[in-house]
Amino acid sequence: MGKKANVYIVISVFTLIVLMLLQYSRPKEINWFPSFVSQHKIPFGTFVLNDVMEKMFQGQTQQVNKPPFEFLNAEENNAGTYFFVNDKVEFGEAELHTLLDWTSKGNTLFIASAGFEEQLTDTLHLKTSGLYADFGEEQKQRHRLTNPQLQSEDGYIFDKDSHSLYFKSIDTLNTKIVGEVSSVSKNDSLAKKQCNVLRQSFGQGQIILSTFPKAFTNYFILKDNNKNYTAGLLSYLDASQPIYVDNHYKSGKSFYTSPMYIFLNTKEFKWAYYLVLFGALLYVVFEGKRKQRAIPVVMPLQNQTLAFTRTIADMYFEKGEQKSIIEHKIAYFLEYIRTHFYLNTLKQDDVFYQHLAMRSNHSKEEIIALFSYIDQLNASTEPTDDALKKLNSLIEKFKAKAHGK
Repeated sequence: MGKKANVYIVISVFTLIVLMLLQYSRPKEINWFPSFVSQHKIPFGTFVLNDVMEKMFQGQTQQVNKPPFEFLNAEENNAGTYFFVNDKVEFGEAELHTLLDWTSKGNTLFIASAGFEEQLTDTLHLKTSGLYADFGEEQKQRHRLTNPQLQSEDGYIFDKDSHSLYFKSIDTLNTKIVGEVSSVSKNDSLAKKQCNVLRQSFGQGQIILSTFPKAFTNYFILKDNNKNYTAGLLSYLDASQPIYVDNHYKSGKSFYTSPMYIFLNTKEFKWAYYLVLFGALLYVVFEGKRKQRAIPVVMPLQNQTLAFTRTIADMYFEKGEQKSIIEHKIAYFLEYIRTHFYLNTLKQDDVFYQHLAMRSNHSKEEIIALFSYIDQLNASTEPTDDALKKLNSLIEKFKAKAHGK
């Protein structure tokens, strides 16, 4: 390896090391994935919410990792509040029926979701719609609580969504509006307030629905004074009874099964892993090149069958043994008929000629003429070269027409 090549290698390695150092020192990107998992400390996790609830409802919160259907059927005395928070909560017919039946017995069902299944909204006589900012307006929403004791003069601003869901139609006789949402506009007095949190009695219990699940995330709670909005919503929960916090319906994973997660999620382990891979690559390139030996080229054996056949044929032809050549030629032709058309060649009668003509795309007369000439050659004691050439020509024409050529 020349000096010029060594210089290029050194420059390449140095550049790669610099790039890796710059990448290592770069600030870690914020993960905005809406996981809603209680252990996650990312912006849209619910670690702060669970910490707040444990302090507000001391000894009353219980983390539930089972599906609601399984949990409610397994527990005999499970009265209280079932608390769901996720980007999307959809139960299914059987599970929803179980939850509603449990709620009607004097319990509370709290669901914060950016969308609800049709069966639930139809049961509660609700209809939802989307709230979007006008063109040129900021993509922000202002959230308020309707309870005078929980109201804030300026409301609570959320600036991480371009739209918000609200209830455009509610059952006014049984429903109480708990929270409202409006778009932040230049003329705030003209912004129309829409219901996005409501409470509705259901049997002997109650159902609380919120279309703003991100009100319970780390980002919203820790920003400005937004914690008062979240605390206001939590104040509607009965602190005297157990509160079952759902961990089943979550967009994110509460634990990771892949062992590579530890390496790739921790900066130090991740770059140590990359360095090991880079070192292994360098070892393969340089060590492998140094020990590699030239592999000799072994030519494959040639098929000498055709050359051997031609040699034997030339010997027969030169010795004038046309009779032997004709006999071999006829024998190979009959074998060809047996293997390609599956006919018995021992008895050459009208039935044989008819079947061979049908299978080889020939007329019966052409087959009879060919085999008549073969019989003529078999009967001849000293056939000529012309007779041999004519036989070969007839056989080749037969094969060509039989194969559609």
